[in-house]
Amino acid sequence: MMYSSRRKPVLYFKEDRRFLSWKCSILKLFGLCLVLVLVPLLWLQLSCSGDMNRATVEDSHLPHQPCSLDRQALVADSPSWGPHKMALLIPFRERFEELLVFVPYMHAFLNKKKIRHKIFVINQVDHFRFNRASLINVGFEESGNDTDYIAMHDVDLLPLNEALDYGFPDQGPFHIASPELHPLYHYKTYVGGILLLTKRHYQMCNGMSNRFWGWGREDDEFYRRLRKAGLELFRPVGITTGYKTFRHIHDPAWRKRDQKRIASQKQEQFKVDAEGGLTNLRYKVESRQDLTISGAPCTIVSVKLECDQNQTPWCLLN
Repeated sequence: MMYSSRRKPVLYFKEDRRFLSWKCSILKLFGLCLVLVLVPLLWLQLSCSGDMNRATVEDSHLPHQPCSLDRQALVADSPSWGPHKMALLIPFRERFEELLVFVPYMHAFLNKKKIRHKIFVINQVDHFRFNRASLINVGFEESGNDTDYIAMHDVDLLPLNEALDYGFPDQGPFHIASPELHPLYHYKTYVGGILLLTKRHYQMCNGMSNRFWGWGREDDEFYRRLRKAGLELFRPVGITTGYKTFRHIHDPAWRKRDQKRIASQKQEQFKVDAEGGLTNLRYKVESRQDLTISGAPCTIVSVKLECDQNQTPWCLLN
């Protein structure tokens, strides 16, 4: 008999074997499913157990940690590195690709230099325009009593030269990303990018002004605060790598900065905020989460800033 090429012939079995064959097929299917479930679980258990065993042998003096945690993070707060501890403050909003690069890189960089540190990502989650200065003020307030100096650090700026000093700035504010080293900004009064201050010096300045919504000018106003407080500004010496001292990972073509000037913002941005700063900072912490990024620990502080639209109507884009 001829069969159509579009049909597949059905194989028939004798009546006394049909039930047995069907039963065997069910058992085989069940067994296959059981193997598919148990084998990955067994592999995962052995992998983590192996990592834990190696950690126990190599770091027997350290507490047990999950197998995914980089052991380098466990020694990042060694008291033998000195009495001072830095709060690395990152004003942040929606730049996750840069954050995934920055946190592990800076954690390893500071560990190599034996700088005790805690990384704080101050994440703005409200509907207002980005306010870098206010976020740094929040970071200062939320950094805890176990840190005694801060680093105001842009998330898109990575130090490449290991000779850069991130130590305690006891003599005065230390501008690491100085104009002769920063890849983009070269004017003499520039104090942005990366600036170290003791907490006492930051308080002497009353922090940064909260009036700067959108991009730019808050650093220029802070330079005037440093002078008013009578603080001497220091910058690196002996660094020979010039504009290649840092890697700037921000792509302006892909992520444009909010440079719009609204209402009287253009005139107001050049004025000194004599009263504002830490004393009139208003915010609400929405959440606080400790996590690790590629083994590097950090604290994400998500905040909602408050805006007095009578004072700074440019906090909203119209």
